[in-house]
Amino acid sequence: MQMSNRISGFQCSPIRKLVPYARDAVKKGIHVIHLNIGQPDIKTPVEAIKAIQGYNDDIIAYGISEGELYLRRALLSYYKKYGLSLSEDDILITTGGSEAILFVLTTLCDPFDEFIIPEPFYTNVATFANMAMVTLRPVTSSSDDNFVLPSIADFEKKINKKTMGIMLCSPNNPTGHVYSTEELRGLLELCRKHDIFLVVDEVYREFCYDGKSFTSVLSFSDYQDRVICVDSFSKRFSMCGARIGAIVTRNKEVIDSVLKLSQARLCPPVVEQVAAAAALTAPDEYVENVRAEYERRRNVLISNMQRIPGVRCSLPKGAFYFVADLPVDDAERFALFMLRDFSYEGNTVMFAPAEDFYVSKGLGKSQARFAYVLNENELVMAAKCLEKGLKAYRRTVMGLSD
Repeated sequence: MQMSNRISGFQCSPIRKLVPYARDAVKKGIHVIHLNIGQPDIKTPVEAIKAIQGYNDDIIAYGISEGELYLRRALLSYYKKYGLSLSEDDILITTGGSEAILFVLTTLCDPFDEFIIPEPFYTNVATFANMAMVTLRPVTSSSDDNFVLPSIADFEKKINKKTMGIMLCSPNNPTGHVYSTEELRGLLELCRKHDIFLVVDEVYREFCYDGKSFTSVLSFSDYQDRVICVDSFSKRFSMCGARIGAIVTRNKEVIDSVLKLSQARLCPPVVEQVAAAAALTAPDEYVENVRAEYERRRNVLISNMQRIPGVRCSLPKGAFYFVADLPVDDAERFALFMLRDFSYEGNTVMFAPAEDFYVSKGLGKSQARFAYVLNENELVMAAKCLEKGLKAYRRTVMGLSD
């Protein structure tokens, strides 16, 4: 039977589509080091776990479509730590940050409207855009200059009558770039000039390194009518499976419009909202310790990978990912080789080929995204495996001598 033309145009996630090959490697007794996905090995706050264990309602009933009031109020206190003054009516709880992005695109855009996005970008945004029938217009950043934001002029060239907004992720997945106050203000001025929205995914806001500070798009009160923030509990509190996110905006028309979609899907997960509210009561040291741990892990993996001949990677300033240029003809082909045909001391590495993190065809073919979410011993072994694997791949597949 024939599937829809719509689904035929969707891409498989480069983060997950190679999972069957990883499973086959495990069946062969090989330890797969997963650097393909942002799944931390850091423990979820004990406060969240205890809240789930202590859940004792007799019925897990439908919740409120916009999210439970106690969670939205708890988030107000959290945002105040960043100097952000909001009301509970500015926050709408979603089923993860993913649903938040889909809801925003569906709310702001008619079919075939456009959103501008710097590439490389979080690959699943392409799928959400397809679901909403929105066209992504890329502005390309480059590893040559550490993926800094392209010029405002480059963004303005992409704006036309179908453009509804610009979407960023800061700190950035997959590049690790953290957008500055000046960069954000420049884009906001552009959005005001052309009467469009700026949507910023801020789910990694705690994870900025080398003393770099974070600027939230919500801090620009002069532009509050065109600012939308996407947030999530997944990474901050190492609770990716809970699927609790949020849309935050002072634009009441946006909140009221998104609520129509929220009501159609009934409510976000009820028990997980209990866990999310409890996670917000964890001591400040929890997040600070996690941030420091990721900075150490970044330093370990980057320093080891920079020693590998032909590998080029810059030092990310935030989140827990980076994009590396590899000395290969095709990063996906190399990823398959690592999972199907290679191991070193019983180990191999799984990573995400970067080609599908771009809209522009032909870009990212020899790049890969790596997530430094595992302990230092695993990261050191991953770098060794990659070095050995690259030598073997270049010799046996590409036909090159050392």
